[in-house]
Amino acid sequence: MATRAFSRSKIPIWASIVTRRNLIKTPTTSSSFTALKSRPPFAGFDEPGPVLSGFIRLYHDGRPRGPLWRGKKLIGKEALFVILGLKRFKDDEEKLQKFIKTHVFRLLKMDLIAVLVELERQEETLLAVKVFEVLRKQDWYEPDVFLYKDLIMALARCRKMDEAMRMWENMRKENLFPDSQAYTEVIRGFLRDGSPADAMNIYEDMIKAPDPPEELPFRILLKGLLPHPLLRNKVKKDFEELFPEKHAYDPPEEIFGKC
Repeated sequence: MATRAFSRSKIPIWASIVTRRNLIKTPTTSSSFTALKSRPPFAGFDEPGPVLSGFIRLYHDGRPRGPLWRGKKLIGKEALFVILGLKRFKDDEEKLQKFIKTHVFRLLKMDLIAVLVELERQEETLLAVKVFEVLRKQDWYEPDVFLYKDLIMALARCRKMDEAMRMWENMRKENLFPDSQAYTEVIRGFLRDGSPADAMNIYEDMIKAPDPPEELPFRILLKGLLPHPLLRNKVKKDFEELFPEKHAYDPPEEIFGKC
């Protein structure tokens, strides 16, 4: 009787063992084996594609599923929020000053510079001036000619010459001199606005700068001062002394008169 009871109890155990052996001996289909063999190791875990039968991805790999700040990787979320807020309140001076006190002053150094550069790129130059004033009040600020240069050039391109000259005076108070590119943009801006006297003031500042002047600002002046022969002759004389191997083009007399 005991032997019969023991043999009956072993039936389910042997059945499970036989079933497991049959599953192991079941041949793999050629299509699934070929698909597994053709894919590199761990390819299913890194690349999107059809899921093989029996393999299911049960985890998230941590990568974003959409264009998260795509194209603005160099600007942080806090900086982007400040840019949008400044543009939103730019027509309301009271709200703008409150937003600057509560959000712009709390930015870190790199975020503050990123906001300044992005506003210059978007030609929001008056907002860029306000951000630059905040930047100058920071403890880590040191006079930087490139910050002034980019802002002055952006103001000149947008024909805001009064603000450009205010920045120019602040830059000179900090004993900084711009490069030839900045001189060219400011001279071009004054000539475009019909202010040759102001253009000549920038020209005199360029002549007195410690770095030797380059050819391009002279070319801009020689072209823009055609209606003003006296001023043009002075610039032409300096140009021939500094660049004796270069030639200054004089237009026909019947167009602009004798230069």
